Amino acid sequence: MKFSLFNESKSQQVIDLFKRVFSASEGEAEGQVIADFVTNLIATTAPQDLMGCIAEENEMVAGCIFFSRLTVPSGKVAFILSPVAVSTDDQSTGIGQNLIQYGLDHLKSFNVTLVFTYGDPSYYSKTGFEQINESVVQAPCPLSQPIGWLAQSLDGQVIQSMAGPTQCVEALNNPELW
Repeated sequence: MKFSLFNESKSQQVIDLFKRVFSASEGEAEGQVIADFVTNLIATTAPQDLMGCIAEENEMVAGCIFFSRLTVPSGKVAFILSPVAVSTDDQSTGIGQNLIQYGLDHLKSFNVTLVFTYGDPSYYSKTGFEQINESVVQAPCPLSQPIGWLAQSLDGQVIQSMAGPTQCVEALNNPELW
């Protein structure tokens, strides 16, 4: 499996992957919602505010993740991991966790200090994410499942409470995605 940073030449393969994976697990309507979100994320997010990582096998995209900028009240450099997809045939093989670690290592090299995500704590804890309460750092949109608000520090510092709102990129600033 080859890991690399996303480039726009892979856009259609990546969008198709997200649509297939989410259609299989959540139904076709949700697959289309996530495909539209990824399309919008790629098209509307400034390059300095978006980093994607892909896993490929034989030139085919088997997994993809995106990190986009999250503005936090403390002024620290923060990103949020969303969305994540691994081909249905390749799930439970460690590709997703390896891809997330690959992305986190790249973020560290760009002096990113905080990373957030919103998802299954049992899955994301395997790559260093821990549950965080919104009294410490608010999510940019209301959470339907507050237990899924997760974060990790990339600089070894404890995440300090921050008073005030956070702001995600426009494509992710959709309450239906939260």
